[in-house]
Amino acid sequence: MIRKNMRQIQEILALIGLIASVISGTVTAQTYPDRPVKIIAPQAPGGGVDIVGRIIADQLRIQLGQSFLIDNQAGAGGAIAAKMTSRAAPDGYTLMIGYVATHGTNPAVKKNIYDPIKDFTAIGMIGGTPNILVVSKAVPVRTLQEFVAYAKANPTKVDYGTSGVGTLNHLLMEEFKSVSGVPSMAVPYKSIGQAFTDSIGGQIQVIFPGLSAAMPHIREGSFRPLAITGEKRNPLLPNVPTFKESGYDGFNSLTWYGLVGPPGLPIPIRNKLNKALDQILAKPNVQKLLVEQAIYIMPMTPERFEKYIAEEVKHWTEVARASKVEAE
Repeated sequence: MIRKNMRQIQEILALIGLIASVISGTVTAQTYPDRPVKIIAPQAPGGGVDIVGRIIADQLRIQLGQSFLIDNQAGAGGAIAAKMTSRAAPDGYTLMIGYVATHGTNPAVKKNIYDPIKDFTAIGMIGGTPNILVVSKAVPVRTLQEFVAYAKANPTKVDYGTSGVGTLNHLLMEEFKSVSGVPSMAVPYKSIGQAFTDSIGGQIQVIFPGLSAAMPHIREGSFRPLAITGEKRNPLLPNVPTFKESGYDGFNSLTWYGLVGPPGLPIPIRNKLNKALDQILAKPNVQKLLVEQAIYIMPMTPERFEKYIAEEVKHWTEVARASKVEAE
């Protein structure tokens, strides 16, 4: 009888603690934020993550009436920034722009760096830009089908550049190679910009970058776009077909960006940030800014965003294993 009463008392105390925690979190959310918030951008200034981060930070300042400051923490493909965020206090004052590298490809190709689900709180998706397969103007092809035929007929003449082992553009090309039979060899660079430079110089012939990174080179005429990922054509390049239109279904991957926080972020604060993010993404001026970066707007609930991350990690892990890609 005494044990039963003690168990009941423990259950009551636990329930009281849970209720107190919810009440405390609600009160905290009502006053949050009452001081500047840091948003870690896992990339150097000027990159896609940095640009998206600054757009969102400025709008959160307007929406929530407090400063949101970008803290650029480049290195290790975003792993340094991710670890900093996962170890931060779960009070809402340290957030991060989580993107396809930190919460998709890195966990798929690097062992035991962090758990993209358990070590973070998913807040909300921002959007994503498609990837596009481009060839240097020296490659005598006009369509994806012609490229596949040319690559098979000239196995030593078609190498592709990546921004590093296990990055999205690397895994995407490996995935395409597996379904098309293209015998292209990967040449890793420290950045996609270096890959473009070498391709212009003739050292490599193919790149599979994000659309925003490719557009300046396409406009200059240095590269010819053959196919774009996603379900539909992009308005920036309406004459470029999707992979599905070109005979290769399933290439819908995006270079995506979202907002995450440390694990244990109070649900009321998470929900307040998600609501603010949704309101921001509904603004025509913000939509215009993101479209200029070739980004599709993709608002999601925290639960849906967490599921999206899990699906991304699962997909790229399968691609990495099939292609035997592993990064240090």
